[in-house]
Amino acid sequence: MNKRNISLIIADDHPIMLKGLAEELENAGYNIVATANNGAAAVEIIALHKPSIALLDIEMPFFNGFEVIKNCQGLQLDTKFVVMTYHKEKGFIVQAKKVGTHGYLLKEDNLDEIEACIKAVLLDEFYFSKSFQEDIKYTVDNELRKVGLLTPSERTIIRLIAQGKNSAEICETLKVSKRTIEKHRANIIAKLELESSLDTLTQWTTDYKEIIMSL
Repeated sequence: MNKRNISLIIADDHPIMLKGLAEELENAGYNIVATANNGAAAVEIIALHKPSIALLDIEMPFFNGFEVIKNCQGLQLDTKFVVMTYHKEKGFIVQAKKVGTHGYLLKEDNLDEIEACIKAVLLDEFYFSKSFQEDIKYTVDNELRKVGLLTPSERTIIRLIAQGKNSAEICETLKVSKRTIEKHRANIIAKLELESSLDTLTQWTTDYKEIIMSL
């Protein structure tokens, strides 16, 4: 693998992180074609340079990393998208898979880990930081599968649960009976393979709030 043939753009709103990562990868032999300090600028330089890989912070002004990926999906690019973040929550990882991210790294990862990710995504493999437990890929894929089983009405209800609404408030919002909501809750719990209690569903919506709010 000739590193000079691998073009990278890096987007991060933290100037020290952005400068340090760009210098480290350039010193390692990669071709850093451009950097950006916000999501809108990232979309522009990705569209212009069509890099091999875009390394994106998740939390940036204007567009976050996931929104950058969504905005680039209609551009017919061969670019591989890798997010770098401090977030280890399952919900962020599930959302990353859902929007078409190719790799998920943590900002604590060293250069060897970043290079391993670059190699993997260029081979069309999804790469998780090794800081995660070995079973994380199964967990993420399994949660995405289960969410895909929910009907539009069930997705609306779990979004409202994730917003902190109780059954009475959901009934009022949707203008339906308590019995209807209880039936939907039971169906959601069954499809998500949760224990039959209110607390487990509430906890699930907390763990996966990011993916729920994007449904």
